[in-house]
Amino acid sequence: MKPLPSAAGRKASNSVITLFMCGDVMTGRGIDQVLPHPGDPRLHESYLKDARGYVEIAEAANGPIPRAVGFAWIWGDALPELERAVPDLRLINLETAVTRSDTWEAKGINYRMHPDNLPSLTAAGIDYCSLANNHVLDWGEGGLEETLTALDRAGIRHAGAGRSLVEAKAPAALALPGKGRVLVFSFGAASSGIPPSWAATADRPGVNLLPDLSERTVRRIGEEVHKVRRAGDIVVASIHWGGNWGYEIPREQTEFAHRLIDEVAVDLIHGHSSHHVKGLEVYRGKPVIYGCGDFLNDYEGISGYETYRDDLTLMYFVSMDPETGGLVHLKMIPMQIRNFRLNRPSEADARWLAAVLTREGRKLGTQVELNEDHELTLQW
Repeated sequence: MKPLPSAAGRKASNSVITLFMCGDVMTGRGIDQVLPHPGDPRLHESYLKDARGYVEIAEAANGPIPRAVGFAWIWGDALPELERAVPDLRLINLETAVTRSDTWEAKGINYRMHPDNLPSLTAAGIDYCSLANNHVLDWGEGGLEETLTALDRAGIRHAGAGRSLVEAKAPAALALPGKGRVLVFSFGAASSGIPPSWAATADRPGVNLLPDLSERTVRRIGEEVHKVRRAGDIVVASIHWGGNWGYEIPREQTEFAHRLIDEVAVDLIHGHSSHHVKGLEVYRGKPVIYGCGDFLNDYEGISGYETYRDDLTLMYFVSMDPETGGLVHLKMIPMQIRNFRLNRPSEADARWLAAVLTREGRKLGTQVELNEDHELTLQW
């Protein structure tokens, strides 16, 4: 399958800016092993010592997975949905290093994808990757450097990690001819498992790590946004925060999100880290996605948290008014990870997702409707 066209070559409605967003895209480790250029499979985990073991676990659960699949193969049924929705931009949280580095961090789990497999992102027309997460430095500072270089060569914009604090804090400014710009700031919180030592400094590579979720931190972010924001910009705060499991949204997260909207004029909160979807909020007309859930991973067949259904994922299509920065429409397309590939789930699974999002959304003033095409629409 040919790669989808870049943002510059795609058409969309002139009345809104539509962003495709999703949670964690973890194309390293097991998924890397089925792509055309698998990297060194050696791992330094207590669970497995060879990334090919994750492929075998998935196959034991759901049947054979081809090897040396095409770069677009892992996106499966998500590709026609992207073609149909025609979003202006496609934004993900890339939770893997893109590197050949053998300098690994002793942190339990280490994700890496071979740089020659980066076309697996361009095959889906990905425009932007958030990097402020707890796996981007799994293979050391050299691994981060190679990740940044690989993304730059592929023409994929990024934010949240860099060769210095200045670079890590800098937003990605994504221009949309005739519509203005989308500014994406990427932040990581220690609650997601990012080691404090990974914080970028003036002379050390690392991530844009939030010291806390305090009023002082909000003011600092406001100063950074004020430096670059122009009239008509849509400002996105992409935040890697919280644990992997559980639906509860800590009060400090809701307060932080509300302050970013009230005091910094952020238009959209893109939250991730949880392995499953969480409730959504619309605060003063601005969407807050507290946890997108994983979108692509190699956890298939691993037991322990089945009740959360982390195999069920969502494609978020967020339509914003470029004049007011307010939410116009939020549509979600359910997907299911099976054989390291995204597939449309059963009607029963789509209904399960709708019920969970409505249950959790009621606490935040939202609910979802499921239509005959098994698409979910946010109501607020």
